[in-house]
Amino acid sequence: MPRTQVRQGSDGSTIRRTVLPGGLRVVTESMPTVRSVAFGIWVGVGSRDEAPGLAGSSHFLEHLLFKGTKRRNALEIAAVMDAVGGEMNAFTAKEYTCYYARVLDTDLPLAVDVVSDMVTSSLITTDDFESERGVILEEIAMHDDAPDDIVHDAFAKAIFGDHPLGRPVLGTVGSIEAVSRGSVNGYYRRRYRPSQMVVAVAGNLDHNRVVRLVRKAFADVLDDTSAAPAAPRAGTRPPSLLGGVQVTRRPTEQANLVLGTGGLSRSDERRFALGVLNNALGGGMSSRLFQEVRERRGLAYSVYSYHSQYADTGLFGVYAGCAPSRVNEVLSLCREQLDAVAMKGITAEEIARGKGQLKGSLVLGLEDTGSRMSRLGKGELVYGEQLTVDEVIARIDAVTPDDVQSVATDVLADSTLGLAVIGPFDDVDFSAAVA
Repeated sequence: MPRTQVRQGSDGSTIRRTVLPGGLRVVTESMPTVRSVAFGIWVGVGSRDEAPGLAGSSHFLEHLLFKGTKRRNALEIAAVMDAVGGEMNAFTAKEYTCYYARVLDTDLPLAVDVVSDMVTSSLITTDDFESERGVILEEIAMHDDAPDDIVHDAFAKAIFGDHPLGRPVLGTVGSIEAVSRGSVNGYYRRRYRPSQMVVAVAGNLDHNRVVRLVRKAFADVLDDTSAAPAAPRAGTRPPSLLGGVQVTRRPTEQANLVLGTGGLSRSDERRFALGVLNNALGGGMSSRLFQEVRERRGLAYSVYSYHSQYADTGLFGVYAGCAPSRVNEVLSLCREQLDAVAMKGITAEEIARGKGQLKGSLVLGLEDTGSRMSRLGKGELVYGEQLTVDEVIARIDAVTPDDVQSVATDVLADSTLGLAVIGPFDDVDFSAAVA
């Protein structure tokens, strides 16, 4: 058996990593006090990897891989998991895709077999492709009916324009109607290679047994013994930040808006300082935005800030939903808070609160096998490292007021601002908000 690396955390967690032939990585975390196991296959491909003619193909594949293999049709895939009370699903992001199942520990062999079979041996027949095309068009229609969701797509477009990071993960009606089965199937065969995959498993398990199960399930595709695991994605050149205003007219009762700019890449060590800053600005009920916009003035029910990180860039945005007649007032307050933080940073009390919020959400978010599996998969695939909880907490604790001020200035001061607004607006000029 290939050599296994072991990492021990002070919380009693044990993380083990083994690389199989073909460059397939298997990372596990043993949680002996639970009776479940979460099994996930992470693939280093997402909507960012799509040429314009393939827009939406990564997400299309996520659907198609549930439709059948040589060994099971779609009903059989669903039935075998339902029969043991298991949960199975998938999701597509801009830089990766994940297929996962959560089952009783005794049913781990079934989960490994079913999910691995789907990922490695999907048939992608013409009939399945056409039927799923219709399903995805319905999903896009459902998404378009949720302005509080699509406003984030519009914001990404305002910042990144036609770069793949500025396109919606689902694709568009036009791209899904135009894409062919041959194109998507070719994309699948080229991209879904073991060296681009990470198998992440958390729960009541034995690592060596997991490795044996995975090796058996992937046996037909582990033929390239010289292949090494792909390195974490490193963007060749960050996309230019465009900024500007994207207004989508909808006869809605509420206006939805996102104001913001580019952010930090996931490899930037300042991301911990940005996390502290984000919590103070709009990460909770005590944050500046929540207090100013909702509590003191009652202008919005939902208002928050967020940051998204990619291989070579990021996004930092402020979201609010408010009455259309009050959108300019809300925008003015959001801009005021962004400018204040950019110029003066945040207080020592806010820094302490932001650190505590980050640490608490980290630990509380690791209470189940699914979240632990996700942390393993993303750590290996996109960061190329497995930080223990103690190591992450130490990096949060190490953030200083100067660090927060520096990142606030770098991200928010004199930045290219973008704004997305969805609501009942015809010729309203919002350009002053990003000037």
